[in-house]
Formats: sequence, structure tokens, C-alpha cells
Amino acid sequence: MLNITRRQFLTYVGAAGGSSALLKTSLALGLTPESAYEGPVNIKPAAKGEKPTALILGAGIAGLATALELEQAGYECTILEASFRPGGRNLTVRHGDKIDEMGRPQICNFDKQDNLFFNCGPARIPGHHRRILHYCRTLNVPLQIKANSSKMAYFHDEKSLGGKPKRIIEYHTDVRGLMSELLWKAADNNQYDQLLSEEDVAKLMSFSKAYGDLTENGKYIGSERAGSTTDRMLDFPVPNVPIELKAMLDSSFWYGGLLGAEQFDWCEPLMEPVGGMDAVVKGFLRKLKTKPVLNAQVKKIFNTDNGVEVTYEQGGSFKTIKADYCFNNIPAYFMAGIENNFDGTYQKALNSIKRGHLFKIAYQMKERFWERDGIYGGISYTTGPIGQIWYPSHDINAQKGILLGAYTWDGKATAMFEALSHEDRLKVGAANAEKIHPGYSKYIENGISIPWGRMNHQMGCGMRLDKDVWDDYFPLLQKPEGRHFMIGDQISHHSGWQEGALASSEQALQQLNKLVELNANKKGASYAR
Repeated sequence: MLNITRRQFLTYVGAAGGSSALLKTSLALGLTPESAYEGPVNIKPAAKGEKPTALILGAGIAGLATALELEQAGYECTILEASFRPGGRNLTVRHGDKIDEMGRPQICNFDKQDNLFFNCGPARIPGHHRRILHYCRTLNVPLQIKANSSKMAYFHDEKSLGGKPKRIIEYHTDVRGLMSELLWKAADNNQYDQLLSEEDVAKLMSFSKAYGDLTENGKYIGSERAGSTTDRMLDFPVPNVPIELKAMLDSSFWYGGLLGAEQFDWCEPLMEPVGGMDAVVKGFLRKLKTKPVLNAQVKKIFNTDNGVEVTYEQGGSFKTIKADYCFNNIPAYFMAGIENNFDGTYQKALNSIKRGHLFKIAYQMKERFWERDGIYGGISYTTGPIGQIWYPSHDINAQKGILLGAYTWDGKATAMFEALSHEDRLKVGAANAEKIHPGYSKYIENGISIPWGRMNHQMGCGMRLDKDVWDDYFPLLQKPEGRHFMIGDQISHHSGWQEGALASSEQALQQLNKLVELNANKKGASYAR
């Protein structure tokens, strides 16, 4: 009998079936709760005759969701947004839209067509992100499946395999075949005699043969699972020559793109709003009674004995507004430049958050050449500075398409791209993509670049917090400072995702309920005296 622990068993399941199989097995064993989310927080409604007020600083996803829930509970909200548009990093650009890079503003020159758009920030929604899916449903935001991975796409490593791109399906098939051959040999040599019976060894050898498409004697010599060098419809399939084990190990793909679709937040299917991610922002704006006050840059935030006072600048004029509560969606690293009366340790915690750098390029292509290459959605990976190429999975067989031509958060690559002019960024991106798709440049009609580290009112994408201060500062930022609450994906363990932003909003509103109850008890005690 096979004698292994549940942890060992789950390890084997994860190795064989990926994160999706691991999650389902954990659920079946009762080891993982399917979801703790049961819908938005039930905010204590305002007492009859009262109209509590709330200030929302920043019209990103967390700010918009917080304002909506407060409005529905009877609060009077004011939303202040420093930018000329709401949405924060939820930014979809189309023909004529402004890309607000500091000192280098761009205007998107995509053709004026509904299907020619680009999601500069969030671009995919996993099926287990229950909060964002809840709002898509209740705000009537239609969704479609997004092909996040395609085995017909490529991986490219300049330092291995002769610097030539390989289909992901070839690498996946060969790595599984070679690993299965090693497993078969270990079983055949009875390396598992302390764990497995003779019958179990036979089953393991059969499994490795089927899983890796091995020969009868346990050899991997290639597999038609990865395609054929002949026309498979008219001739017997002839497998490609498999990648050698050493070449496979020398390649960087096995610790990068190989596992892309195995990450829990990338396991398929994923979704995207029809027509662009900003459909989520538009859904909130349709529902909100109060629209954001735009071009309103916050200058001061002061806690008072019974509320919060905020001063902001708009059009050269300064205005001060008071409210019972304040929910702050401003990037925390900006707070060092905003006058406040916060506790010194709380301010240190805010100052400890660092900005992440992330960079994207998008090209309008006059032909969807990748579809002629059998690629319909998914991602190609490269060790070059562009990192990834994304292929749109919507509007298949249309004439034109918007291709993500670079997506990188590598420090060296992002710093290089940020230092370049917009025109040079597009040239560098195209030159690197030519190594994967020869002739790539001839299809480019125009393009945009999105350096989030240089975008006005953002200057970053995703928070960074050093491990040595995390335990001291992060829990502090998840609690209110007086009647001031920090929100946004920066106040979550899932920075960079809309789900993290909504989780922070949910947590802040739960804290609000506690604070309201505490204040009510204090008031009752005062009356009793």
C-alpha cells in the first residue's frame, strides 16, 4: 500500500495537474474554504433623520465601490479625484484618448473602431475573484472569456536553443515526456520500494508512459502531441525532434512562462469585460448618485474630534470640506507630500510603501498575422526586455487588432523603457518582437506606451513593502487612523489586482461598522450620566 501524508499527496496532485487540480482536491478534502466572500458589507444604516457624510479620496475601483456602498446605506458622499478622469489604474484607451505621462503626454491614434482598444492596467478577471465578479453582475457589465494562455504561442530565450523561438506546446510536451522517462526509470529500478508495492510500481510505470507518451520500454523519443513535421490531415504524423534535456534545463522558460497558466490567479478560464476593462468604471458611475469631482488634488487631511477635514486644490483655488469619515484611495507613497496630523508611526507606515514599476506597449496591427500562425489569444514569453506579447482573443478574424507588444515589471527593463522617448520605446519593442515573429514591424500602424512609474497621479503600479517592516506597518495601515481609512489594492495582500482593491474596501467598511457602534455606545453612556 502507498503510505503518504495528505501534504505529500497534494504535492503530487499539484505537480501532475497544476493549481486548478490542487484547489479542487483541497476543496474535496475539506482543507480549503471555497470562498469567504458573501457579498458587500452590510453597513449599519443611518439613523432616521441623520445624514452621515463621507469623503472618498481617489476615484479608483476601491473608492468607487466604497462610495456606492455608503450611498446605499444613506451616507452623503463626496468623491475627490486628482486626475481628469475616474478609474485610477483601470484605464482603457481608444481613439483620441489621452495617456497622461508626466512630461510626455500621448494621444491614442488607434482607428475609431469599437474593437480597437487597449487595457493599460487590469486586463483579466479570474473566476475566483468573487468581489469584482459580483460588481460586474450587479452593475450589468457583460463579460467574455479571455484566452490567457495558448500552447500555440511561443517562448523565446536568446541564450538557449540557438536563440530561436519554440512553440509552447513543444516545450510542454517534451518536458512532460522527459520527466516521465525519469519517473519510469526510477520506478523500473524500484527506487520506491519503501513506499510502493509491486502492483503500485506497475501502475506508476503505466502512468508515466501515458502521461509522457513514452515507448514500451519507457523512452521518450518525441510525441505528435506537440504537432508534426508533416500534414497531419493527409500523412502519418512525424513528431518534431524533442528538445534535449540539457537544453531544456538551460532555458529559463521552465521557471517562467512554463508555469504561467498554473498560477492561481491565471488559471483558466479568465474573463474580461466586453469592450474594455473600463466598463467596470462606467458601471459604477451609472449607479452612483454623486459623480467624482475631477482635477481635485488633495493638499491636507486632518482628523478632528468628530470627523475629518480635507483641503484640495481645483483650478488654482483651494477648498476645504468636512465629513464624518474619510476613505483614502490615494497612493500611500504620495502621503508624505500631503499635510496631515496623523500619528507619527502611522505616517512612517505610509512612507514605508514603495511604488512598483510596470510597463506596457500596445500596437495597432493592420493585419492579425498571428492568427495565420494558429495563435488565437494567449501569451508568448521572451527573455528579452519586452517580457511578453499578448494576442487578443476577441474579434477573431477581424482585419485589424491591438497587440500587447511589451509587458514587463523587471526593474532593469522598466528603467530602460522609462528613460526612452515614446517613439524609441516602440522601436525597441518592435525589434525584440521580430525575434519571435519575423516581419512583425511591417504590420505596425501606430502604438502607445504606458510607463506606470511615470503616469500622473499614479507614479507606480502595485505596492512594495520590505519584509523587515511588513509585520510592524502593514497591519497598522489596515486599521483606521481616527476616522480616516486607507483603501486600495495597496492595503491588501493582492496588490495590482482589482480584487485586492475591493477587499480593502470591504475591510474598511467592516471597520467603519465597529467605529460607528463604538461611537454610539459612547454617546449612549454620555446620555446615561
